[in-house]
Amino acid sequence: MSDSYSHDEKWMQRAIKLARLSRGYTRPNPPVGAVVVKDGRVIGEGRHKRAGCDHAEVVALKACIENVEGATLYVTLEPCSTHGRTPPCTDLIIRSKIKRVVIGCKDYYEHHCGKGHKILEQSGVEVISGVCEQECYDLAVPFFRHVHTGKPYLSLKLGMTLDGCIADHNSCSQWITGEESRLEVQRIRSTVDAVMVGSGTVCVDDPSLLCRLDGGDNLMRIVIDSSGTIPATAQVLTDSAAGRTVVFTSENTPLEMLHAWRKNGAEVKILPLLKCGHLSLEAVMSKLGDMDLMHVVCEGGGGLAGALHDADLIDEYLLFYAPAVLGDINAKRGFAFNNMESTLSGMPRMQIKDVRMFGSDVQVRMVKSEDQTCSQD
Repeated sequence: MSDSYSHDEKWMQRAIKLARLSRGYTRPNPPVGAVVVKDGRVIGEGRHKRAGCDHAEVVALKACIENVEGATLYVTLEPCSTHGRTPPCTDLIIRSKIKRVVIGCKDYYEHHCGKGHKILEQSGVEVISGVCEQECYDLAVPFFRHVHTGKPYLSLKLGMTLDGCIADHNSCSQWITGEESRLEVQRIRSTVDAVMVGSGTVCVDDPSLLCRLDGGDNLMRIVIDSSGTIPATAQVLTDSAAGRTVVFTSENTPLEMLHAWRKNGAEVKILPLLKCGHLSLEAVMSKLGDMDLMHVVCEGGGGLAGALHDADLIDEYLLFYAPAVLGDINAKRGFAFNNMESTLSGMPRMQIKDVRMFGSDVQVRMVKSEDQTCSQD
């Protein structure tokens, strides 16, 4: 590895760190970080904080403490070249006489893909792309999913025993995993746009689904309840964040229940039932995309997890395994993926991205594919 590439990685890591601070706040834009370096020193840096605000490159250039001519700009995502809520970043970069631009990941959005890179090169700017590419791609992949499909990127988080139980035969699930895993779940919530659960989880656990860490005050809460079973007294409907709760239900839910759910500001969306008697999760995901939600994490329960899996809607599996087993009593216990009709021949194979330890628990992160082309879904 050359010294220049090593230095590029160093400064790109700083830009990545900045971008991570914006996860969960920029919808419908991606989180992006940028750093301006001159003579081996950082002279300005910034991140895109919210949609409508300056992009990371603009923030970084405005923050520079000295003349930027001849400097290098490090940015986690290819600079935009079109005029949206803000002017194209390529224009300011060229006007500022930046000598070199180092890009982490190209912008796979078809309206931008490769165009910023080309414009900068045609203007005499040296452009290097693909530095810390995977980390930068991971930051932006929910944005890519949203702009290409109109739906959010969906992560499924489940805490379970080694034999796949997410609750005992009394429906008790608190707590299967340890404190360190639960803290990681809070960190995950702080980086996404919404957390989603089924009605069973609300009825049994009455969770707040809020984020206890700094940040996360933009987090939406999504509940799937096809028949109107969640009580109007549930935390998600009555706490100070009730205005950030959305319940998806059907016309079968009594009118008085709909009014009770809406009393403290929760939004209710009514969808038609499928022949099987359940809501179309494909339609739910489309509605969430219409709300400009880019990254949603589903936290169960087993019925919803199984239905999402069967509908091929899960992009990422975040499975936390506790070093314990519960066994089975007449198949009444809660399992991670319920009501599925899989066969060995039709069983989808996943790709394990990483395995991490949180206390005595093991987290396995899996994805369906790694297709990273300009036309990817």
